[in-house]
This record gives sequence, structure tokens and C-alpha cells, in this order.
Amino acid sequence: MFAQTISTTQITAECPECAGNVYFTGKTMKGEIVTCPDCGAELEVTGVNPITLDLAPQEEEDWGE
Repeated sequence: MFAQTISTTQITAECPECAGNVYFTGKTMKGEIVTCPDCGAELEVTGVNPITLDLAPQEEEDWGE
């Protein structure tokens, strides 16, 4: 029998709002929106090698005008 090991590489990036760690597993895409687990800020992935983050653009509310 062969033992099977599963590699779960975890990558971290720094939150630009609170400097906390944001964790990524698997494939990450530029433009992806993630939430900081420490402060709850919505962040946009602006680079993938290495992963860089910036505050996600705020969507303006549409009041039907």
C-alpha cells in the first residue's frame, strides 16, 4: 500500500487596512474580492505573484435615478 499525502499550501497576504493576515489556498485570480478575517474589510486581489491586496472599490448605490 502507498501512503497518500495531500499538500495544502497556504499563502498569506497582508491586509492594507489592518495589517492582518489574509489566507489563500488554491488558485487565486486577479480581481477576486476577498474579506479580511480580522477587520472584515473587502479587499481586491491586485497581483498574484506575489499576492497583493488593495481595498475593494465601493459600489455606489443606485437610487433609481
